[in-house]
Amino acid sequence: MMKWNEILIHTNHDAEELITNILNESGSNGVIIEDLLDLKVERPTRFGEIYDIDESKYPKTGIYIKGYLVDNAEFNQKLAEIKQEINELTQFNIPVEDISYTISSVDEEDWATSWKKYYKPTKISDKFLIVPNWEEDYTLGEDEIKLVLDPGMAFGTGTHPTTILSIQGLEKVIKEDDSVIDVGCGSGVLSIASILLGARNVAAYDLDEVAVNSTNINKKLNGINEEISAQKNNLLKGITNKADVIVANILAEIIVDLIEDAKAIIKPKGYLVLSGIIDRKAELVKDKLKNHDFKIIEEKNMEHWVMIIAQAI
Repeated sequence: MMKWNEILIHTNHDAEELITNILNESGSNGVIIEDLLDLKVERPTRFGEIYDIDESKYPKTGIYIKGYLVDNAEFNQKLAEIKQEINELTQFNIPVEDISYTISSVDEEDWATSWKKYYKPTKISDKFLIVPNWEEDYTLGEDEIKLVLDPGMAFGTGTHPTTILSIQGLEKVIKEDDSVIDVGCGSGVLSIASILLGARNVAAYDLDEVAVNSTNINKKLNGINEEISAQKNNLLKGITNKADVIVANILAEIIVDLIEDAKAIIKPKGYLVLSGIIDRKAELVKDKLKNHDFKIIEEKNMEHWVMIIAQAI
């Protein structure tokens, strides 16, 4: 049986997306986020949330990010590279001075299967029920839409606040036959939700080839094929196809960088649905939107995250 090393990183909320990406790029076969705030917030779901209820296993401040690398001769070198990349996050104005690491050994069978018992069907909005692809014990309401996910490719279960906010935003703006662009598609959950809401097609882009593959796997689990085209790309660089809706669930600093490119390809009166924004950086995003002739239609908060819907003027 293969042995794995679990890398537990204690860090701050701001660093979550970038450190997760670093672990993915380093070959982590799974990423787990443990946040005490997830245990403190009540959500309107019949199924409850997905976590181990033992609060002692969660950090009192910040979050734990757990990645998994094969225990082999290359591990120490990979670990050193991961630490170096995390130290370089200061270029994004993300403090990493107090970061800590804990390394432990995990058997493949224990790691690969035990977490599944915490991942149950979860109602995340008025319309959507997120269902893991192995789960059969659930009831779909009359007006609910089932969205099936295989979370095994390290892009989450679809229940993170930024994902929930993004889907709730898409529910408000997508119209029948819309063309959508999903920037930083990850698992493909937002691309899939767009099609299930009536969009005609989605162009899904991500810089990570694993994300592209994950999107292709998950779209097929939902009976979707050509309607979603997943490709490797750096944000919206070089993209010229027009869109009725552009959705991006990524860091605020990266959103700010892509707004100019989004303005060039959004259709008149088209919408941006932007999430992954930490609350204290919402004004930064809104200022950039206003400077590029977008009107703020709605702003919604969940925990310390913000989703913004903006419309091209």
